[in-house]
Amino acid sequence: MTLDYSKKGKLKIRMDDYVQRMLDKFSVKCKEDDKQETPAGNNLLEVGKGKLLDKDQQAEIHRFVAKHLFLTKRARLDMHLTVAILASRVQNPNQSDWHKLVRLMRYMHSTKKWHLTLSVDNLRVMKWYVDASFAVHPDFKSHTGGVMTMGSGAMQAMSKKQKLDSRSSTHAELIGVDDAITQVLWTRMFMEEQGYPIEKSILYQDNMSSILLKKNGRSSAGKRSRALKIRYFFVTDQVEKGNLTIKHMPTDDMWGDYMMIPLQGEKFRKFWALIQGDQED
Repeated sequence: MTLDYSKKGKLKIRMDDYVQRMLDKFSVKCKEDDKQETPAGNNLLEVGKGKLLDKDQQAEIHRFVAKHLFLTKRARLDMHLTVAILASRVQNPNQSDWHKLVRLMRYMHSTKKWHLTLSVDNLRVMKWYVDASFAVHPDFKSHTGGVMTMGSGAMQAMSKKQKLDSRSSTHAELIGVDDAITQVLWTRMFMEEQGYPIEKSILYQDNMSSILLKKNGRSSAGKRSRALKIRYFFVTDQVEKGNLTIKHMPTDDMWGDYMMIPLQGEKFRKFWALIQGDQED
């Protein structure tokens, strides 16, 4: 990684050499004019019907997904969702998974000079955008997406398939917050240990039913939600203690969407710019 502090108030995290080495070592070479606007198509979450890969391709997809994991945790959060899905497929990858990796590599080739730029508006305010897409996996499990920022650019991101089955979008949102809450609280404590007391830790969601449940606990749980497990109201306790504030965020402005569904077009470009930050040299 190259940590570039040349612009006042901004940190640019670059991994240009690492990206180029990945492109050089991949078996499918990208031509100079190859262009790919997004890292994944709308079929990203589908298993696909292609035959299983041979041993050499299995080894290659496993190796390059691992390399991408290292990259997306540091400088290229824009590929996080695609890599998270491919990481769940490395044990028995098929031709569809191979095509998804090739598309990802072409996207990386098209954007190999892009980097992560971070800036901070207020070191005492943390903002988390957490969302969930309901029953989107082939086994009908939901997917959690989350992004944390303190200004411009994403300092943390999460994209993970939920381990529990949910029966509604509200239930999926509750599981999503449960997926994120330990990371939210850990980040707050980490910042405070560095000497920056956090005045506000804000969690944004776009589902009002889920927000009311997390704010009010059982008082907002009617007969249809009695089966929801009490542990998802752990966040209610954090709200009462003042460790967390929950606010509504319209879906069109929900950064977490980027980490749970393969966006395309204008919406992709909008959230990409928010997450990766300023690209000027």
